[in-house]
Amino acid sequence: MKLGLEVLLENKKLITELKKQRVALVCHPASVDENLNHSFDLLHKKIGLSAAFGPQHGVKGEKQDNMIESDDILHAEYKIPIFSLYGKVRRPTEEMMQSFDVLIFDLQDLGCRIYTFITTLLYVMEECAKRGKSVIVLDRPNPTGREIEGHTLKNGFESFVGAAPFPMRHGLTSGEMAVFYKEHFNLGLDLRVIKMKGYQPKKKHGFGWPEDRAWVNPSPNAQTLNMARFYPGTVIIEGTTLSEGRGTTRALEQVGASDIDYAKVLKLMKQKAPQWMQGALIRECFFEPAFHKHEKKLCHGFQVHTDTPKYKPTLFKPYRLIALMLKCIRELYPQYPIWRDFAYEYTAGLLAVDVITGGTHFREWVDRANSKIQELEKILKQDESAWVKKSRKYWIYK
Repeated sequence: MKLGLEVLLENKKLITELKKQRVALVCHPASVDENLNHSFDLLHKKIGLSAAFGPQHGVKGEKQDNMIESDDILHAEYKIPIFSLYGKVRRPTEEMMQSFDVLIFDLQDLGCRIYTFITTLLYVMEECAKRGKSVIVLDRPNPTGREIEGHTLKNGFESFVGAAPFPMRHGLTSGEMAVFYKEHFNLGLDLRVIKMKGYQPKKKHGFGWPEDRAWVNPSPNAQTLNMARFYPGTVIIEGTTLSEGRGTTRALEQVGASDIDYAKVLKLMKQKAPQWMQGALIRECFFEPAFHKHEKKLCHGFQVHTDTPKYKPTLFKPYRLIALMLKCIRELYPQYPIWRDFAYEYTAGLLAVDVITGGTHFREWVDRANSKIQELEKILKQDESAWVKKSRKYWIYK
């Protein structure tokens, strides 16, 4: 299997073309080849870069939490500007755009709508389309494979963590998402996707992630493949008062709270919807966040394990699992203040969970006393089926 980066580096004709132009790179710590050499160094030595861009968490991935901005800097060795697309701006400015003719995008994504790297992809595509600049996407694996799950983003809920109408778990690679964006937003853009060779998103064991590839954190709390698989569920907890494990060594792999009895929660979950608890192992656990929500308090909760042979990606439904958990907490603790009220990713006027899930439907189902499992299942299946039919046309890897 070869990554888009590796395919590009072997394409002598394209390398020769790029040497004649000013080329910028969007990258982060996981922008590496099979030997963990970084695309920044590889491409600068091959073609000479005129600039680089860093997404959320920075080019070096040093910004630990959400909504921590990065500054523009000058590369100490190469003496080229590194512009931040998660600082004063989210889109490249006119001054930034003047630094290149071709923009290469090489970010490892998690296959989840809310992970901001695919929104950054859209924003740079839109700005390049306006100015006649070219975009090259170096494709990388989707660690959740082809699995699709969650509500489709509703009109009026677009944000930096939700740029277009598709479900939480979208099942596309970054290259495939770029092709979707170009058509959906009718972008008159010179777009080229450098396809991976030999990528099989449904291959057993990896199920989207090649077994022979090292995992490098694309963001500080994306520490494992297990996190990437559970993230389309645990990210919802960022919009709640519960802990998603930030401040522990297993952030976004475990959930819990210091004032909830999770033995009761898990028992009720198994009674209400055991079908939503399949495909992975669920382990009751305790943890104490060193910082963030429930700081230095003993939390009771559970961790999900997809890193065993018992992992079944077609059965594992992290979005439904977290919905079920919150529904059971609401029933067991009717007055519990579940929802956090703050401007999540700078989106004012909406509850954080609504921004995350792409509408009010998720929260309203959790809060409504008479809502049924079947009701949510029906709505989710409708959204998911519609996206399955629509997204297949963008598949590069059959």
